[in-house]
Amino acid sequence: MTDELSDMGMSEEEEAFPSLSRSFGIRSWLQDALESLLLVVIVFLVINTFTGRYQVHGQSMEPGLYDGQYLIASKVAYWLHPPERGDVVVLDPPNEQSAVPYIKRVIGLPGDHVEVHDQRVWINGIALHEPYISNPPNYPGAWTLQEGEYFVLGDNRNNSSDSHAWGMLSRDHIVGKAVFCYWPPKLWGTISHYTYPELENVQ
Repeated sequence: MTDELSDMGMSEEEEAFPSLSRSFGIRSWLQDALESLLLVVIVFLVINTFTGRYQVHGQSMEPGLYDGQYLIASKVAYWLHPPERGDVVVLDPPNEQSAVPYIKRVIGLPGDHVEVHDQRVWINGIALHEPYISNPPNYPGAWTLQEGEYFVLGDNRNNSSDSHAWGMLSRDHIVGKAVFCYWPPKLWGTISHYTYPELENVQ
């Protein structure tokens, strides 16, 4: 009987003086905070797994991209299909030339024969129409690409460290496809990629 009264008294006391955590919702607030933090961590990991944020360094991609722009690149774009001609890609420079990723345009694909002469780029004997470049190339050259190799050039043809200088780019050096500029605000928007109708009927 005494125990029953003691228990009853304790229950009444608890009801009369609820705990601070219950009164101020500390336990509920802490749970919400932890859940929110966990969600932020998950979103962060997902975003960094499937995309990357990169800065444009230098003038090699002018007039399309300028020094100091910040871009988002899709790392999953090439999981289901290989890079395509005209794509603007983020790449790790070959031969450890730089710790900073490069941003270039894919010009030549595996199996292509690429030539530069008469201030034009030629793919398998056909001159490319390239309205996006800042100036025509003033260097000659010829390259034949093997399986898994890509030929990349900067749009600022005479001011770019690219395949005309250091050769073909291995597929495993391509980090992702540049898809969006998020800084500065005045240049906010999608990245322009290009197709080449003159090559559509060429095998």
